[in-house]
Amino acid sequence: MKKILASDIKYKRVLLKITGELLGDNEGKGLNFEKIDTLAEQILSIRKKTGVQFAIVVGAGNLFRGRQAHGTTVDRVSADYIGMLGTVMNALALREALERLSGKDIRVMTPLMIESVAEPFIQRRALYHLKRTGIIIFAGGIGNPFFTTDSAAALRACELSCDVILKGSNVDGVYSKDPHKYKNARRYSTLRYQEALEKGLNVMDSTAFALCQSEKIPIIVFNIQEFNLINKILNGERIGTLITA
Repeated sequence: MKKILASDIKYKRVLLKITGELLGDNEGKGLNFEKIDTLAEQILSIRKKTGVQFAIVVGAGNLFRGRQAHGTTVDRVSADYIGMLGTVMNALALREALERLSGKDIRVMTPLMIESVAEPFIQRRALYHLKRTGIIIFAGGIGNPFFTTDSAAALRACELSCDVILKGSNVDGVYSKDPHKYKNARRYSTLRYQEALEKGLNVMDSTAFALCQSEKIPIIVFNIQEFNLINKILNGERIGTLITA
């Protein structure tokens, strides 16, 4: 593999949005520690080769999403908090693997008050940890119900002045419709924020889009199953779908 020089890297600080299903079994459920180790190894390898700083936001689709209770008699607020706690479980599992494999102290930060397992989110402290180890994990969303982890990813990217949001998907970009169902689905190479909203494309929620648009943070949607594509993205190659102003 061609050696990647720091001067070649287009994005120096990356917000990596990871779906919880990536940490689960073959059906994307529960916690599969072998797969978590593989993910941790890939993150550490890219970090070592490129020097890029990773701010990681994890979802909880492998455990529980608040919207799973929508349409039932379950209280929406309670369901969303359960989902937030699921992201904390995933973050702790990923941190354990990263620390064990790197020998470094990796921090998990969350707006939820659970200081025995994670630090409370403070922007300046988060920047300190990110500069110190190059990797930090965020869990618990933004700490409030009715907001998705996409909103959390956009918010943390703004607060940490990230150069880009890399959103892992189960397909290789943003399509006009579900490519698993429709053979004539068209993949977009580039999109504008407003265009994605107007077309109703299921990329990120409108709150996340608004934040990214306001702060001019590009979003790249790529196939998370081909994790090493991140090397090419960091090198400036056009992978997946780029959403920008």
